[in-house]
Amino acid sequence: MKKKILKELYENAGEYISGEELSERFQVSRTAIWKHMNALKKEGYAIETAHKKGYKLVDVKDQLLPEGLRRDLTTKEIASKLIYFETIDSTNNYSKTIAREAQHGTVVISEEQTLGRGRLGRSWSSPKGEGVWMSIILKPEILPSEGAKMTQIAAAAVCKALRDTTGLEAYVKWPNDIVINGKKVCGILTEMTGELNEIYYLIVGIGINANIEKFPEEFQAIATSLSIEVGEKIDRRPLAVCVLNNFEELYNHYIEEQSLIKTLDIIKKYSAVIGKSIKIIGKNKERKAVALDINEEGLLKVRLEDGHEELVLSGEVSIRSEKGYI
Repeated sequence: MKKKILKELYENAGEYISGEELSERFQVSRTAIWKHMNALKKEGYAIETAHKKGYKLVDVKDQLLPEGLRRDLTTKEIASKLIYFETIDSTNNYSKTIAREAQHGTVVISEEQTLGRGRLGRSWSSPKGEGVWMSIILKPEILPSEGAKMTQIAAAAVCKALRDTTGLEAYVKWPNDIVINGKKVCGILTEMTGELNEIYYLIVGIGINANIEKFPEEFQAIATSLSIEVGEKIDRRPLAVCVLNNFEELYNHYIEEQSLIKTLDIIKKYSAVIGKSIKIIGKNKERKAVALDINEEGLLKVRLEDGHEELVLSGEVSIRSEKGYI
C-alpha cells in the first residue's frame, strides 16, 4: 500500500492530492493513509500536509530516494530492488549481510557512509548528500576467476555516465578508479564470496564524489568532485540512474556474449594509463613500466624497464604515474 501511495504522490508531484481521494482509490481508511504518509516522511520523503488540501510531495530532485530513481531507470534486473538509507556504515558491508537472500541486481544506496572503504582497506570519505554511495549485489553464473571483470564493467558504466551527464572529460585509471584532470572522482570496490568453482555473490561498490566542496588537505592533490570541476552543484539522481542503466547494458552484453568487448571499447577509449609511464606497486616491490594495452580479458599489458612484457591482474597492484596519482 505504501508503494502505491508513493506512486500517486510522484505522479502528482508538486500538487496536493486529498486523503479522501486516496482513501477511496485504495479502499482503506483515511487514518491508514495518514499512517502511511507518516511512515514515508520517516523514510526521508518530503511530504507537505495542508488542511482541506491533502498531501503534496515537494521537490526531491537531488535525493536518491527509490521511487524517484525508478521513474527514470530502464533496467530490468539491476535495481529491480532498491534499499535506501540516510546513513549507514558501508553499503558494501550491509550488502554482505543480506546478499545470500537478496535477489540478483539489488542495489543498496545511502546518502552517507560513516565507514566507507576503498581497495586494500583504505578509507573512503562519504559525506551526507554529497556523493553517490551505492552497492550492487550480483549473482552471475560465471567462474570466480571472471569476477574481476565486474570492476571493469562498473568502471566503464561510471566513466560513460559522468561524460554523458556532466560533459566532463572523465577517464578510467585501470582497474577501478575514475579520474578527471588527474584527480580521483570515483572509486570501485568489488568483493566476492564463493567456492573454487562457484560464485555465491558479488558486490560491486561504487563511490562517486558529486558535490564535495572541499577535501582534507592530505587529499586535495589527488581527489576532486564533479561540482568542483563543473563549478556548480550536480543533480545526483540522473547521475545514479545513468550509472545503473549503463551497468545493466554492459553487464548483460558480457553475460550474453561472454565478451568484454563493449566494456573495453569504453575503457580503452577513455584510458588514463595506456601509453603512459607508470609504476606497478606490489606488496613488497615497486616496478616501473609502460602501459601498452588492455587485453580481451581486461588485464593490463605492460612493458617493464628490461623490455619484458607481461599481463597485470587487476587485483594484484595499484597503478601510479611517475608524476603522482595519474
